[in-house]
Amino acid sequence: MAHYAFINSENIVVEVITGKNENDTDTLPEGFASWEEYYETKRDGLTCLRTSYNTDEGVHKNGGTAFRGNFAGIGFEYLQDEDIFIEQKPYESWVLNTSTASYEPPTSYPDDGNNYIWNESTTSWDLVS
Repeated sequence: MAHYAFINSENIVVEVITGKNENDTDTLPEGFASWEEYYETKRDGLTCLRTSYNTDEGVHKNGGTAFRGNFAGIGFEYLQDEDIFIEQKPYESWVLNTSTASYEPPTSYPDDGNNYIWNESTTSWDLVS
């Protein structure tokens, strides 16, 4: 079993489906080179790309090879040049790390055991009381 994301013309994921394993070419309909190509014909105007359920922030959960940065979700953006799916940017000040396919704050989360919340106006972490 494999998963496939459908992206619109703005490279935003609008649907994710479960489909045939990409290696299952014996049942691939004639005239198609891949399941991505086949599924794309089922959604007019959308592009179909495989996504890995086991990939999160550039790491494969089971020790395998990470694929396209993250498992795509509705609202994720596909960055074609990097070939990764990313969540929406949480704050304007955060910066994309393409190695982890995730946004990072300009200031690291404090490692003192307390709980913090991001304050965009000060671009720092505020202690939650």
